[in-house]
Amino acid sequence: MIPRYSRPEMVAIWSPETRFRIWFEIEAHACDALAELGVIPKEAARTIWEKGGKAKFDVARIDEIERETKHDVIAFLTHLAEFVGPDARFIHQGMTSSDVLDTCLSVQLTRASDILLADLDALLAALKKRAFEHKDTITIGRSHGIHAEPTTFGIKLAQAYAEFSRCRERLVRAREEIATCAISGAIGTFANIDPYVEEHVAKKLGLKPEPVSTQVIPRDRHAMFFTTLGIIASSVERLATEIRHLQRTEVLEVEEYFSPGQKGSSAMPHKRNPVLSENLTGLSRMVRSYALPAMEDVALWHERDISHSSVERMIGPDATVTLDFALARLTGLIEKLVVYPENMLANLNKFRGLVHSQRVLLALTQAGASREDAYRLVQRNAMKVWQEGKDFLEELLADKEVRAALSEAEIRDNFDLGYHTKHVDTIFNRVFG
Repeated sequence: MIPRYSRPEMVAIWSPETRFRIWFEIEAHACDALAELGVIPKEAARTIWEKGGKAKFDVARIDEIERETKHDVIAFLTHLAEFVGPDARFIHQGMTSSDVLDTCLSVQLTRASDILLADLDALLAALKKRAFEHKDTITIGRSHGIHAEPTTFGIKLAQAYAEFSRCRERLVRAREEIATCAISGAIGTFANIDPYVEEHVAKKLGLKPEPVSTQVIPRDRHAMFFTTLGIIASSVERLATEIRHLQRTEVLEVEEYFSPGQKGSSAMPHKRNPVLSENLTGLSRMVRSYALPAMEDVALWHERDISHSSVERMIGPDATVTLDFALARLTGLIEKLVVYPENMLANLNKFRGLVHSQRVLLALTQAGASREDAYRLVQRNAMKVWQEGKDFLEELLADKEVRAALSEAEIRDNFDLGYHTKHVDTIFNRVFG
């Protein structure tokens, strides 16, 4: 986790203090269930909650113990015993380290998911507001980076809204996928701990029991989760890339907000760069990069190994923290995005009516020309615009073959911008309801 790209609430989920507190809660809830089953004294379970619940776990002390034991969970349990006293012997009855570690990771990932879902809600709200603001703002659509046909900037934002709505749905499913609890003991057979303990701990932590844990929670769940984060990051980059293109000097249809006192370049005082969008592109690459090691973690040896452990210690915090920061940054970018409708219209008209070529093509076919002849006639006149700077409408009006099929009024009728936006309401109704 790099502080520059981190927000406190998400960082806190992955702090040692939070991790040890979750470990304690897992152990204490398990003791409650064991006490109900008569495996340990009820008074011991109460003592564990009272003394452990008030404890301020010393991270440095746990690290000191771990340097000797070379085992993080044992180091924690040893430190916990320093607070609890003799009743600490009843802690971790029939459990194995993965019961604590994997269940804790599930708690952390579900909490991280809740923050990310809130981030997506904020982004969706910003996109919706700006989409309706520019619902009828005419702009040119591009394919291959080349002018295609007119659309509206609102439709562009509506597309992003629909995409991030799908991202949200995927994250809800990923959260459900990851929200499982394993308290099944060594090899996951419940030989030394009753399945009721797992059910009790799961309920207390807002999780569900893992059907078959084999000592560890199956890592296909984690792979699905981190892949989902990678897909969300890809959507972040798609929108960031669109903004970067639209801010290019020769385009300048939108621009990131440039605050008073902001500097764009150490050498060139005139510069106003799309630094936020570029930053989001880089952050998205990082989040996606965490999906591959998560998928490689699925294949463990037999019932368990720890080849996944070092991976998850890095990708768990880094992927969630980075995506949280990116979504918040993208939301702010959209909220403050400066839009230039006049430049959009000027760019649309830059090639003197070429954007209406398909309408003329269709009109010619409707008038009786074959598609091949219609395409030839339209392209012939379009090339004069590209190569000689001619006006497309004027060339069509002067073309005898075109005029043989279409009247002047029929030709001019195909240059109405409103034709291209007549179904904007339909699109918005589909997206926003």
